[in-house]
Amino acid sequence: MQQAKFSIKETQAHFINDFKAYGFKDKSSLVRTAINYFKNKLELENLKKSAELYSEIYSENDNLKKLTETALSGWPE
Repeated sequence: MQQAKFSIKETQAHFINDFKAYGFKDKSSLVRTAINYFKNKLELENLKKSAELYSEIYSENDNLKKLTETALSGWPE
């Protein structure tokens, strides 16, 4: 694994130093889990924004609605 050096605030250091209280085996596993959680949260937010944009484009475009209705005709409900 790669190592990184960075600065954190004192309150963040206290949180990381309490890794055992949160069920982690070491500080690194706590930090990796936090980074993965934050990464997933950002990706989900981007996905939601993308879905909202597609929804907005779809709702404003009658030709796209007709194309979708044509594609859906004949499909079981």
